[in-house]
Amino acid sequence: MKIRVERDGLADAVAWVARSLPSRPPVPVLGGVLLDAGSEGGSDALTVSGFDYEVSATVGVPATIADGGRLLVSGRLLADITKALPAQPVEIAVDGARASITCGNARFSLPTMPVEDYPQLPAQPAFAGELAGDAFGQAVSQVAVAAGKDDTLPMLTGMRLEISGDKLTLVATDRFRLAMREFTWNPADGLSDAAVLVPARTLAEAAKSLGSGGATISLALASGEGLLGLTGSGRSTTTRLLDAEFPPYRQLLPAQHSSRAVIGVSALADAIKRVSLVAERGTQVRLEFDDGTLRLSAGGDDEGSAEEELQVDYEGEPVTIAFNPGYLVDGLGALHADRAELTFTTPNRPALIKPADENGDLIPGYLYLLMPVRLPG
Repeated sequence: MKIRVERDGLADAVAWVARSLPSRPPVPVLGGVLLDAGSEGGSDALTVSGFDYEVSATVGVPATIADGGRLLVSGRLLADITKALPAQPVEIAVDGARASITCGNARFSLPTMPVEDYPQLPAQPAFAGELAGDAFGQAVSQVAVAAGKDDTLPMLTGMRLEISGDKLTLVATDRFRLAMREFTWNPADGLSDAAVLVPARTLAEAAKSLGSGGATISLALASGEGLLGLTGSGRSTTTRLLDAEFPPYRQLLPAQHSSRAVIGVSALADAIKRVSLVAERGTQVRLEFDDGTLRLSAGGDDEGSAEEELQVDYEGEPVTIAFNPGYLVDGLGALHADRAELTFTTPNRPALIKPADENGDLIPGYLYLLMPVRLPG
């Protein structure tokens, strides 16, 4: 194998593929990046790939190929090296059990791994439809904020993806909060309705990178085989679906409310951050709503206390409700709107936070449900 490739394209490709590799692979080859020098569509191209039996990532890079072949080297090490190379063409060659990387006056020699021990990359499943990349990336990030991070509860580390005709719904919850986003997309002809559970962290990283620059993302799905694929911006990835039962979340969504507040997102988020400075980690911030006024308070006599008042458009009886300040700020940040609508029933029932326009009218499509913290006494 002997190739010549531009440094920037190689570095970007290797960095993206290496990001999906396990930090502690069970066997060394699963921590490797596969470089396949061949011909795609009649033009020389280098294919950079990674696969750990759970997630695969593949991207093509234009290259001048003098001698084709396949090369497997440590992904983390190759990413560090290509990132640090000078802005000059890179030459990669294989000699026996070692690979040489030359760029300008810099030269590296790396041990190779046995290519024959590397697992076969999965093929993309059947095409399911197309999405606008920017919109999909934003939707996934809005929902991923509520996904759990405890691997002992796999059903909470996933993002539920529901397909119903031209409507696609994303949902995630960690039991303390829930985020849901609905939007339209372009499904393939004859596509059946489906609901699958995708690892939230994997989906968030893929949606962010594949949809950059307004690219269209193709979604592929084989729920029977437990596989989801995404393609966009010249990159493709697959991920294994989670074999777990997602909680019946729709019964958690309040059908009505007795109080409603509309307030500026940035003003509320900044006030919460200031007031919570005196609150110990995990303690609540109290919100007291009255006619036209919101009073935030936190802390107590032992650790210090803080309070702040904000103007608010409020309808309903006065109510005092408490939340985890971090969860509340996360929800406000995920709205992507200047104003927020907060609705409640009682201080012990879930609250809903939704985006609103500058007139206070609801912007449909997204909601963030937050469980309140029980007030003392």
